[in-house]
Amino acid sequence: MDELLLRSLTPSVLTVLVRRGADFAAAEDAVQDALVEAVRVWPGDAPRDPKGWLVTVAWRRFLDATRADASRRRREDRLDEEPVPGPAPAVDDTLQLYFLCAHPSLTPSSAVALTLRAVGGLTTRQIARAYLVPEATMAQRISRAKRTVSGVRFDRPGDVSTVLRVLYLVFNEGYSGDLDLAAEAIRLTRQLAAAIDHPEVAGLLALMLLHHARRASRTAPDGGLVPLAEQDRGRWDTGMIAEGVEILQAALARDRLGEYQAQAAVAALHADAPTAEETDWVQIVEWYDELAGLTDSPVVRLNRAVAVGEADGPRAGLAELATLSDLLPRHTAVAAYLHERDGDLPTAARLYAEAAHKAPTLAERDHLTRQAARLNARRRT
Repeated sequence: MDELLLRSLTPSVLTVLVRRGADFAAAEDAVQDALVEAVRVWPGDAPRDPKGWLVTVAWRRFLDATRADASRRRREDRLDEEPVPGPAPAVDDTLQLYFLCAHPSLTPSSAVALTLRAVGGLTTRQIARAYLVPEATMAQRISRAKRTVSGVRFDRPGDVSTVLRVLYLVFNEGYSGDLDLAAEAIRLTRQLAAAIDHPEVAGLLALMLLHHARRASRTAPDGGLVPLAEQDRGRWDTGMIAEGVEILQAALARDRLGEYQAQAAVAALHADAPTAEETDWVQIVEWYDELAGLTDSPVVRLNRAVAVGEADGPRAGLAELATLSDLLPRHTAVAAYLHERDGDLPTAARLYAEAAHKAPTLAERDHLTRQAARLNARRRT
């Protein structure tokens, strides 16, 4: 297998797909799938026309993905259509597809990746970002999952925990940009909560509602991000918050704590504070301790460092941050914030600028750039 050949052919294959009408992001996903397939097939059966082979396979992958996305959108569009006379079905088939893709023959991580790609409609790049892995690694994982289930019968649905993970990631992707995607995740989680008596299903639904209640205040009129401490709390959806808190309290009362309930408890404490200054940071740190024990997630520990910085002072937060890898997404942004709170404006401005270069979205990049500019302006006055 000549990896240099594959790399050299990638730009031209991508160009062909774009010229045929594929949008750039979808074309990239299709080419990645084709490259993974080439790595698998070529050592035993090398094509005479490598570029032609890659174009053909990539175009088929693009068409398959386009059809899957169109099917998903048609299911969503049906929700807005006038209902026909007679009894209406309580649910559509989308949630069932989530369970079927979470097949027992797959590892949980592969099942989640496959479901996000095939049913959730996320791109390989979006899924890789959610899992904190390179895009090429995620493309290979999805391709392996497709091969694993290609010859099995989808008559054994996966478990609830895998489906919850998918719904959680779909909501997170929507929460950072596409509100329709977040709303779809809430809709499906409501269906699951109505069908299954499970405290973690309730915890996830509560978490989604508590976060979604702030959606109107998260962006400024110019589209810029508004940090939680600066949001207009009068624009928060109090009805949605009350529903989320009620669902969470009922779940916690069952004394079967899970990660989604713990995350929802943190969100509820933020929602309960009349002002940012009145936030109960000490209790939030305690919930992050619970969450770290449940998940051992580096992202949880990063968020805990922020909470410690609020509860015990910025230097305590920086000490916690020093125990974590600086390769973590948003590590530099957190360091900038804590240094600013500690009064070290030159370091904070430099770190905000560095964080802006690493930001995964344009909105975050713009926000962090403005933070750096704000501190630099303060230093000059």
